[in-house]
Amino acid sequence: MKASGLKRRVLLKGGSVALLLGLNEIAHGATIMAVRVWPASDYTRVTIESDGRLSSQQLVVGSPPRLAVDISGIELNPALRELVGKIKPDDPFINGLRVGQFAPGVVRIVFDLKQAVAPQVFSLAPVAAYRDRLVLDLYPQQAADPLEALIAERMREAPRAAASAATPAAPPPAASAAAPPAPPAGSDSSDPLGQLMAQHAGRPAPSNAAPPVSVTQANRPSAPVGPLPLPMPPVSSAAAPPPAAPTTRATANQTDRIIIVALDPGHGGEDPGAIGANGTREKDIVLQIAHRLRVRINAASVNGNPMRAYLTRDADFFVPLGTRVQKARRVQADLFVSIHADAFTTPAARGASVFALSQGGASSSAARWLANKENQADKVGGVNVGNHEAQVQRALLDMSTTAQINDSLKLGGAMLGEIRGMGARLHKAQVEQAGFAVLKAPDIPSVLVETAFISNPEEEAKLRSTAYQEDLADALMRGIQRYFAQNPPLARSRQL
Repeated sequence: MKASGLKRRVLLKGGSVALLLGLNEIAHGATIMAVRVWPASDYTRVTIESDGRLSSQQLVVGSPPRLAVDISGIELNPALRELVGKIKPDDPFINGLRVGQFAPGVVRIVFDLKQAVAPQVFSLAPVAAYRDRLVLDLYPQQAADPLEALIAERMREAPRAAASAATPAAPPPAASAAAPPAPPAGSDSSDPLGQLMAQHAGRPAPSNAAPPVSVTQANRPSAPVGPLPLPMPPVSSAAAPPPAAPTTRATANQTDRIIIVALDPGHGGEDPGAIGANGTREKDIVLQIAHRLRVRINAASVNGNPMRAYLTRDADFFVPLGTRVQKARRVQADLFVSIHADAFTTPAARGASVFALSQGGASSSAARWLANKENQADKVGGVNVGNHEAQVQRALLDMSTTAQINDSLKLGGAMLGEIRGMGARLHKAQVEQAGFAVLKAPDIPSVLVETAFISNPEEEAKLRSTAYQEDLADALMRGIQRYFAQNPPLARSRQL
């Protein structure tokens, strides 16, 4: 009995110690280190970084739309109060927010929303330079169709293009570069795809003889490419593209349609990518280059079919690797070009490279190292991946085909040749291959372009240079044109 009683007292004492430790942890809790807000048309991300894991509960209220988030185990501090001032007027989802101490150890954040949202709230373990993060992703309840957005953008530019071509001194417009006319009177502006189909229905039927493929580039619009992280003057005109080479490949369908090139500026948002010695961030540089290339693509056509560039991100926000592939497939992209400016462990590494996917081993140890590094981006940027989502993502990224890889090598070779032609130094003289997750769209020729090594001080300075960015965008555009001249885009099920 005495032994039993002693044992009971020991257990009670241990339980008391455990209880006191628990109370101590609750009393001290975690401390908020930083807060960040990443607004974008796709979604707005709010990140709360702390020195310990946070737990939360959330409630969505319908009218007016609001989101309340209760974070347990913390006290309101100046870092968390800064969240109020980080909401910008042009945020597509958040109108404003309130933050306060709801109860001891519980802080409540109330988001006043501009539209109904489908929030995702999840935690991220420490990685890279980050401590524990609580992430709130505010997605729209009804996502926009990106393909219809591209078509609507093309329609908005059509009247300006038609007015520019109608000046007295202008020569007759070439059939290969003609822009679609303005929407007919009385048409339904809510259906841009239907409008364009109606416009093209009145055109003469194409000849039975397939004309040679032509790739043209009109004068670039003078509109600025939009706000960018570094100073960026208006894009200047580029040299005329090389004439289209004759091809023996049969064109599948002469019905006009949009030729879509998906541009994928690497990293973004929580993931800065590589950072140069002078603080240049990869995510900023590659977005600038993508904006410049978009202007060139949007001014060009292939065999009379207008080209459009679709950016997987057009601002500073994070996009998971699998989502980048899904976005390109959703708009039925004809090409996928991922743009990067990576770093190496030594500043001596230099030169541009172009990569295609490899189903087997990497073509070099450097290519393998780089692919492994790029494939870790989701951990830094932060992905909410449950078991089901992870299985779907893996399935999507495992459907690469030999045909896709062969076409990707052709595209990569054309681009690498043009980069060499602009006088840039190459890291490798041939297209390399490795298992980049972002290149695994099964039906889209896909390449990853390493524009230069941002870890090399000389190349970091080049990447910040307007002239180098212009020359690089021109070279990439000529590479795309060379590829299409030899490999005409095939018909798609969704045409104009």
